Amino acid sequence: MSVFARLVEYLADLLAPLFHASAAAAAIVLFTALVRLLVHPLSRAAARGRRARAALQPRIAALREKHAEDPQRLQRAILDLHAEEKVSPLSGCLPSLLQVPAFFLLYHLFSSTTIGGESNGLLGHRLFTAPLGGHWTDALVQGGVFGPAGLVYLGLFAVAAAVATVNFRRDRRTSAAQPAPAGAGGEVPGLGVVNRAVPFLSFFTLVTVAVVPLAAALYVVTSTAWSAAEQSLLSR
Repeated sequence: MSVFARLVEYLADLLAPLFHASAAAAAIVLFTALVRLLVHPLSRAAARGRRARAALQPRIAALREKHAEDPQRLQRAILDLHAEEKVSPLSGCLPSLLQVPAFFLLYHLFSSTTIGGESNGLLGHRLFTAPLGGHWTDALVQGGVFGPAGLVYLGLFAVAAAVATVNFRRDRRTSAAQPAPAGAGGEVPGLGVVNRAVPFLSFFTLVTVAVVPLAAALYVVTSTAWSAAEQSLLSR
């Protein structure tokens, strides 16, 4: 973690002439952009996978009709089809999974009072008036919702809500374009509820912003905003 702390401090020093007291916050945004650039080839591959899976939908619908009375055979046939066309049903998950370590590094870095036995100097950095190691509850206690730090969180909530709304609408369109899987008695029990609930997961970022240190919240908001823009470009 000390190596990662030095990286953040180095980036903050580089950005200090432009961002002054918020240089560490700008360093986190830059770090997030670097992480997203590293996984961008995987994001492009995931986009190709989504298009390939969409192209398979007519054939999958035919398999569902053919094997409507045999759910196990239907499942095997769908898996065989994906293998034949070299399309992974889980390819879209990899870019998100690879970002989890970076998130937890930031979370622990700005949750620890010491690094390598020394005081964690990064906790003194701020985004405008809000400490990067602080939480939304701290801002509420110190100045309320519309206090100096509270306004910083309101800005993050607004950005997170806007991005979540874009993702929600895109996921709803994607779900509506795909036929529901069917078993012997129609739709697989419970799967329809899951499919309807998935688009709402976009709004979980609001919960994350509310409970994690501000530095980690800034990473999440920046990453989800990047992801929304990236998917819009790759889907064209």
